[in-house]
Amino acid sequence: MRKMTKEMILNKVEELNIKFVRLRFTDILGMPKNVEIPVRELGKALNGEIMFDGSSIQGFVRIEESDMYLKPDYSTFTVNPWEEEKDVARITCDVYNPDGSPFDGCPRNNLKKVLKEIEEMGYSTNLGPEVEFFLFFRDQEGEATTKTHDRGGYFDLLPVDLGEEARRDMVIALEKLGFEIEASHHEVAPGQHEIDFRYCNALTSADRIMTLKLTGKTIALKHNLHVTFMPKPIFGINGSGMHTHISLFKNGENIFYNSNGKYQLSKEALYFIGGLLRHAKGFTAITNPLVNSYKRLTPGYEAPVYIAWSERNRSPLIRVPAARGDGTRAELRSPDPSCNPYLAFAVMLKAGIDGIKNQIDPGEPVSQNIYTMSKEEKISLGIESLPSTLNEALLELDKDEVVKSALTDHILKNYIEAKREEWESYRIQVHQWELDRYLTIY
Repeated sequence: MRKMTKEMILNKVEELNIKFVRLRFTDILGMPKNVEIPVRELGKALNGEIMFDGSSIQGFVRIEESDMYLKPDYSTFTVNPWEEEKDVARITCDVYNPDGSPFDGCPRNNLKKVLKEIEEMGYSTNLGPEVEFFLFFRDQEGEATTKTHDRGGYFDLLPVDLGEEARRDMVIALEKLGFEIEASHHEVAPGQHEIDFRYCNALTSADRIMTLKLTGKTIALKHNLHVTFMPKPIFGINGSGMHTHISLFKNGENIFYNSNGKYQLSKEALYFIGGLLRHAKGFTAITNPLVNSYKRLTPGYEAPVYIAWSERNRSPLIRVPAARGDGTRAELRSPDPSCNPYLAFAVMLKAGIDGIKNQIDPGEPVSQNIYTMSKEEKISLGIESLPSTLNEALLELDKDEVVKSALTDHILKNYIEAKREEWESYRIQVHQWELDRYLTIY
């Protein structure tokens, strides 16, 4: 993370002749929000003196306590490449109360709280997400469709991968924003793509996911396309995930690696995996937050439904990639890109740390393809499944005290309230599938 000071930012703004600055923050559901100020107000903004109405943001505060303040993180100051000619810069902010205390409803503050606990144990975090998305056409009115942009498959190139140019422009923009892109490629489904950036600490990684989403949507629009991070926009093909690689470091060394350990993994690595497995059902409502998320989490489309781990195959929930040394890591395969990354990382890390604290044994790795196992085989190996609906996931969240402790009371209450409302709205709708199946029969 870059070290920036107030003076450095003010000098940069003058050098680039910036006219406006966007103060960016994130709500509880992971939606990006923005207050734009003229550059003459930047000094006040950098002092955390810019106020906004928190009662207008879902899950923030009540109308009678609406004054909130934005406190910029200097290290996040940048100029969006597509806005260089518009003289607009941006900076990511935390939300604070009028008394100067961190606001409990700010997801970024929440993640910082969990990271402080981890740092007090002597650890630092490294997370590397793989963000998948679809590129779709827009119609004549500019509205998004679900018409895929190509007929490409895994790692395809032009002329089959017709989204290659748009994806490359996204990568170029992200590199200008300071990302170190490790790979980008066409994914399994037609119109599906993936961009991976180099691992970094959890807070920076969450910030970058928010930036990647904004960048993707903006660049796609310039190609008259629409990017969606919806997990399962089309029935019958693979959905989009956000596989997340996690490792912990201590004194500059990867503590997940042990050359003499079983599978060359340390006890901490195994316990961390044990914690993820034990709390997987509980954190799924956070890492997979939409009704639609559970259309992806179904057998048959390479989705990680089964709660097990492996150092070999991709069918379980958690995989340990072959790399060792500093590259030793656990890959959690269930999250999808619709999640709020600040909250998702908080619950993942809290679950893993609980595994270390309580020395939770993950059991033996599963080397067989779980997708092809019978129900009896899975039962004999003790392999359970993730929740199959948002409602079931919310019930599991309510039972898991460790996962709940990763979230402030304010966030937990408002998040659950919003998601129960979403589930109930979905539950009572009459869907096209019902009409197609029942209307002429009954």
